[in-house]
Amino acid sequence: MIKQIAWNTFKNTGNIDTFLEYTQLKDAENNIRIEENGNYKNKGNNNC
Repeated sequence: MIKQIAWNTFKNTGNIDTFLEYTQLKDAENNIRIEENGNYKNKGNNNC
């Protein structure tokens, strides 16, 4: 949803800053997902 909003704003205004902010947000979301997946994997490995 955020991707669509950023893309539409960029198309309407031509402001590249909006698109760059979207890419930064996308990278941050990916990093959060990676960290969450890593935490779940680590918790599962401690079972004896």
